Amino acid sequence: MKRRAFLGLIAAAPVMGALATPAFAAEPRVFSRRGAAINGYDTVAYFTDGKPVRGSEEFTSEYDGAVWRFASVENKATFDADPEAFAPQYGGYCAWAVANGYTAKTDPDAWSIEGGKLYLNFSKGVRRRWLKDVPGNIAKGDANWPRVLDG
Repeated sequence: MKRRAFLGLIAAAPVMGALATPAFAAEPRVFSRRGAAINGYDTVAYFTDGKPVRGSEEFTSEYDGAVWRFASVENKATFDADPEAFAPQYGGYCAWAVANGYTAKTDPDAWSIEGGKLYLNFSKGVRRRWLKDVPGNIAKGDANWPRVLDG
């Protein structure tokens, strides 16, 4: 009886191995939650208001495979005129994470603008780490992006 159970386990091993192996799908190019890029916050407002501002479902644009929300028709028009200038780096994923070879969600309150580009982070604590070596972190993030999306 014990031998039969052992042989059954051997026969099932390839199936069990296939079930136990996680299948990693590539991350989307833009971090999206709640049906919108970057948690539904207005990416232009980081530049114009100097703070995170929730976007509205009334003012949206599609860019880079995601829906972007804006607080005003003016911000939407500004984005539409030059989306690359306002879209956050690394698709809005945590810049620190990308610099370290992986992706992570972001907190709208953990952000910085460096060299005219918006960088978002997982948390304010992670942003403090990011700010310790911005040029080095950007160099590492640029080298890892967009390869990190492949998991």
